[in-house]
Amino acid sequence: MKSIVVANWKMNPASFREAKKLFDAERKAAEKARGVSVVVAPPAIFLRELSSLYRGSKIAFSAQNAHFDVDGAHTGEISLLQVKDARAKFVLVGHAERRAEGETDDDTRKKVAAALSLKLAPILCVGEARRTDEGEQFEAVREQLRAGLADVAASALSRVLLVYEPLWTIGKEETMDPHEMHQMAIFMRKCVVESHGEAGLRHAKAGSGLAQAGRNMKILYGGSIEERNAAAMLRDGDIHGFLVGRASANAIEFAKLLRAIEIA
Repeated sequence: MKSIVVANWKMNPASFREAKKLFDAERKAAEKARGVSVVVAPPAIFLRELSSLYRGSKIAFSAQNAHFDVDGAHTGEISLLQVKDARAKFVLVGHAERRAEGETDDDTRKKVAAALSLKLAPILCVGEARRTDEGEQFEAVREQLRAGLADVAASALSRVLLVYEPLWTIGKEETMDPHEMHQMAIFMRKCVVESHGEAGLRHAKAGSGLAQAGRNMKILYGGSIEERNAAAMLRDGDIHGFLVGRASANAIEFAKLLRAIEIA
């Protein structure tokens, strides 16, 4: 199975000229990396032009955010229909930075359902602000998953990418321990199995049992990932890839990351 890398450029770079230069460099790196699928999430103002200029099949595009309504009086927002018209296939939902700006669990529920209705793939991000000895992080993740997937039919679960974002690692020098990520991945699959049942998860692989169906869910890790720690996380973290922020805004670092994933 190919690893998935979502390059979240956030509010970078400052001009389209720089965005085109960054994209061209990351395109070349993606075309060299075997066994890796790349999704680029540029600022919305660059999305349409970058996707229109690209003629390959190695890279897909994502919006960093979109409103769940198809139109209306939402100054400053973009709609999922506009995202689709810009040739994006994915949309980030519930990113930690959007939640910090006020995006609620109910917003994520509406966005995930609206994206699926338009045949866009939602990338649903969940994660806790801090860890405690009492394990409060697990309840936080359970509730975010429950809300975000509440209106998703069991048969549509395979179209949703899940991202675990431990907020306490973002922007830090060290990532979390891969074995802790493995534990969280198991927990996330268990939560979805509990909420949607075996029948829906079986849709991902006909005839699979409950445990196997859970393993087929695509879970990505996001949080201070780079060349030096990617291989260990991919090998021991029970994940299918990464949501990359800081390293994706630097073409050299991104190329190094893809090479590390390729040989992991």
